[in-house]
Amino acid sequence: MNIADAFAFAALVVGIIVVLGIFGEAYKRRLEFKQREMELLASQTAEKAAQYAAHTERLEARVQVLERIATDKGTDLAAQIEDLRKGSVN
Repeated sequence: MNIADAFAFAALVVGIIVVLGIFGEAYKRRLEFKQREMELLASQTAEKAAQYAAHTERLEARVQVLERIATDKGTDLAAQIEDLRKGSVN
């Protein structure tokens, strides 16, 4: 092996190492980007879940009020509905 061949081989090895380093760095950046993207998605999902939970709590509170009205004043409510059907209002 002469000096030119050894130099060519060394240049090839260095070139491969540089190319692998560039691709490795690009892959590392892509992984960091994907991680950040997943963190943002998780944050948005948590925010949506909190909004849905708050909305569900409001609906449950309204249903409890309606249930209380229907059960506490059941007989009065039925009488009021009948009065409305007959056309008389108290």
